[in-house]
Amino acid sequence: MGSVSVPARRQRLRGDRQLFSTTDDTAMVNQLKATHSPDGRDIDVKPLLHIIEDIFSRAAPSIPGHVQAAHAQMEALDDKAFLAGYGDMIELLAYTINKITCEISCKCSGSADAHAITMAIFHMVSSYLWDAKVTLALAAFAVYYGEIWLVAQLYPSNSLAKSVAVLKQIPEIVERAESLKPKYEAIGNLIRAMTNVTKCIVEFKELPPQYIDADAPVYETANALIPTASYWIIRSIVACASQIIGLLSMSYESVSTTTEAWEMSSLAHKVNNIYEHLRKQLDLCYQHIDEKKHIEAYRTLLVLFETTQLDNMKILRALFSTKDDQLPLLEGSSKKRVGIDALRRKNVLLLITDLDISEEELSILEQMYQESRDSRQHPGRLESHYEVVWVPVVDRTHPWTEQKQKQFENNQKMMLWYTLYHPSVLDPAVIRYIKEVWRFEKKPKLVVLDPQGRVVNPNAFYMMWIWGSMAFPFTSAREEALWREESWRVELLADAIEPLMFQWMQEGKCICLYGGEDMDWISKFTATARAVAEAAQVPLEMLYVGKSNLKEKVRKINATITAQNLSHVLPDVTLVWYFWVRLESMWHSKMQHGKSIEKDPILQEIVTMLSFDASDPGWAMISLGPDMAKAKGDMFLACLNDFNVWKGDIEQKGFVQAINDYLQKLQTPHHCNRLILPGTTGSIPDKVVCAECGRAMEKYIMYRCCTD
Repeated sequence: MGSVSVPARRQRLRGDRQLFSTTDDTAMVNQLKATHSPDGRDIDVKPLLHIIEDIFSRAAPSIPGHVQAAHAQMEALDDKAFLAGYGDMIELLAYTINKITCEISCKCSGSADAHAITMAIFHMVSSYLWDAKVTLALAAFAVYYGEIWLVAQLYPSNSLAKSVAVLKQIPEIVERAESLKPKYEAIGNLIRAMTNVTKCIVEFKELPPQYIDADAPVYETANALIPTASYWIIRSIVACASQIIGLLSMSYESVSTTTEAWEMSSLAHKVNNIYEHLRKQLDLCYQHIDEKKHIEAYRTLLVLFETTQLDNMKILRALFSTKDDQLPLLEGSSKKRVGIDALRRKNVLLLITDLDISEEELSILEQMYQESRDSRQHPGRLESHYEVVWVPVVDRTHPWTEQKQKQFENNQKMMLWYTLYHPSVLDPAVIRYIKEVWRFEKKPKLVVLDPQGRVVNPNAFYMMWIWGSMAFPFTSAREEALWREESWRVELLADAIEPLMFQWMQEGKCICLYGGEDMDWISKFTATARAVAEAAQVPLEMLYVGKSNLKEKVRKINATITAQNLSHVLPDVTLVWYFWVRLESMWHSKMQHGKSIEKDPILQEIVTMLSFDASDPGWAMISLGPDMAKAKGDMFLACLNDFNVWKGDIEQKGFVQAINDYLQKLQTPHHCNRLILPGTTGSIPDKVVCAECGRAMEKYIMYRCCTD
């Protein structure tokens, strides 16, 4: 290795600085393209890049930004694996690598022009693609750089290395490490920058052509940067080699390293800028590819659900990503991960929610799920067996935080059925399908797939809340059949929430359901109702069913009613929620089957009950056998207070019918009913008529969460 005088080296550096400011990148790119004559060979340079990173990492661990990932990967390989994986490729490329190594070790030691050396290297690699050009040049520099640091590391303990080190003047630069630190850092920063750009070029070459066309604007923009980026990588290699040769030749000469370090920093800044631009364009390419993949996956889902399947496996694989043979499901009882084969040829109910699923919904659904598996509850009904899978849909535009992970895990622990192992199992195309085709927004859905994977109900929650597992297999035909068997009766309203209801009816008791939030009215009404029933010699049972969306207030009212022994209450406020959600489900169920209030008697009663919930101060409904009477709180209380007026009709009409007829007399032509329609899913009709007078109601929009 020859030496170069300090003045000559400074002169060359000044030439470099002038080149940095005057080189026309367009002219330079034209020069590069003139040398670019690939012979069609397509080389996988990633293994070579792993070796290069390993050399840089081991040679000088103090280089900023270098991590141990590269040589951690190399540590995992034994000699046989190394030879098998890399040997053939290295043998093909060794000549070119050695040739470039000679070029940078010989030419950079003199006063040759850095641009000329760079172009000479491009001529050596003219037959390779851009990713191979820069990787080969970087490999050649890694050999040169690694040899020097190998001797530097070994010479204190190895006689051969010591002799070589003396001839290369390595001990001197090791001893002066502290004073030369700015130069080491500048070289290290530039190595990191050119390695990053090289990795980007390799990444770009591996973009899947089936998802990004060569004439796509984002591809063309990135592709146009590659020659310039390649030039400055090799130019940086030349600069680094020149600096290292300068260090080895300086001996104990007193020279200032500040200017030279600044030159290297300027070059690192330029290469880092190239990296940022190339990384940005590469990210845009990935975005373009993801969009194409997303469209392809979404269209595949559309076709798949329209195609007859032998079983549900293709559908479930498309819904729940099974890449890398992962097990996407968590079994409810064991909490062990399982594959989708556990659902083969089964009826599958997809419980689709966000992370904010209510405890009430989980509690009631859990009871129904357990009942469906209890052979004592459903003897001989194995055909009603179904599986539930929780499908949590989260917004991917927001980061997945520890709080969200904890919320997800807490929900998962409470569920007895299958759940997705993690929300990330859902591909963005699947989330799009769930939102656009199944119209999931915020309100939970229960999408039913039959054993062939066909959607037989886009939302079985309404059927589930009304009839539980009796609604199996949750098809529209089954829903219509169940409604044909129903009539408006107190059992439809309350026997699912109060076990004593059936006993009361068998004993021929009069049953009164009432609700509201005005404790004064509740006290007056219950006392008056009991007094009237006693006077009429009618056995009466009263049940307070609360008010929707007032959980805490209803809990307090329940406590007061129980303490004062005013009536029965539902022991759990979850059952109060369930009472009202069943009514809402009846509304949705009827509406999605195209029923109208004018022509459907049951729907009329449902609307009346929902309007009662929106009124003040309360309401009441009384039933005895087939007879039912209902009214808002003030009117019902007024009717009971006028008992002496209508008690004479009881013998002829019956107790409930006498009340009903008197309520009709109290009905004034001027009244105001409010109706808060449940939920936002399904179609909200343009016209809703009043259940009392039949006139069209005015439409308003109301936004509400919980009014507690």
